[in-house]
Amino acid sequence: MKSQQTMKPATAAKKLGVYLEATPEEFQAGVVSRDELNELQANPPQWLADLRSNGPHPKQLIAQKLGISTSALVRAGITEALTTEQITAIKDENPDWLVHERATYKEFKAEEARLAEKARLEEAEAE
Repeated sequence: MKSQQTMKPATAAKKLGVYLEATPEEFQAGVVSRDELNELQANPPQWLADLRSNGPHPKQLIAQKLGISTSALVRAGITEALTTEQITAIKDENPDWLVHERATYKEFKAEEARLAEKARLEEAEAE
């Protein structure tokens, strides 16, 4: 008989794209099986739907929603989880630091894509 694969709540929260500290106590206290994770993804309970919609959101998701890196969040002094409303307010305000970090991130992603394409071409030539 195959044993069920389990994961820590932090890992499950990351896979679900939610901030662990905002999840229910019973989620944080237990372990999550692969089947339970699949069920949460397929049929999210109300608490999960609310977290995904309103937050608070983890840093990776905040950065993604703002179009910047997680390092940029730290440089901007954002160390706490933010709600969707707070993220929207930052976008609406569009402070100078956000404009700068978005430009930097866009350049980084373009360079990353250029290097990946260069590596792909070099690999194709080597074959």
